[in-house]
Amino acid sequence: MSIVFSRIDDRLIHGQVVTTWANMHRIEQIIILNDKVAGDKTQKNILKMSAPQGIKVQAFPVEKFGEIIKSNPITRRTMLLFTTSTDVVRALQVGVPIDELNIGGMRFQEGRQRLSKALAVTEEEKQAFKDLLDKDLNITIQMVPNDEKVNLEEVIQ
Repeated sequence: MSIVFSRIDDRLIHGQVVTTWANMHRIEQIIILNDKVAGDKTQKNILKMSAPQGIKVQAFPVEKFGEIIKSNPITRRTMLLFTTSTDVVRALQVGVPIDELNIGGMRFQEGRQRLSKALAVTEEEKQAFKDLLDKDLNITIQMVPNDEKVNLEEVIQ
């Protein structure tokens, strides 16, 4: 399995993802796991156009991707990209292998609790993060590689 980097970023593909993380990990393919994005043809096309030439972009519903990887191993150096912690929990439940998780951004808006500069969560997302930590997942908050890594355990109560 060639999943080399897993990240939550509610902006999905943007400058930081493609110019820093993708280069750092020599990413050949970005797979977005989100039911809403997977069902939105226009958004998928925009995301594909946002990626640098040579990086393949695909979007799948979470459960469908779990089925796909059971019979189709990933051979490209792949970044998994999520918009929320609840999708990461679902991905693990259907067998998607994730050992480490980078949080790049879940923006603050009404109804969300700010945990750090880059991370604001609903109660459901907060519980999902706690569930992920209970599974011994290594989770760090880091917008770009030059930023200091902050362990999620330090900011979640």
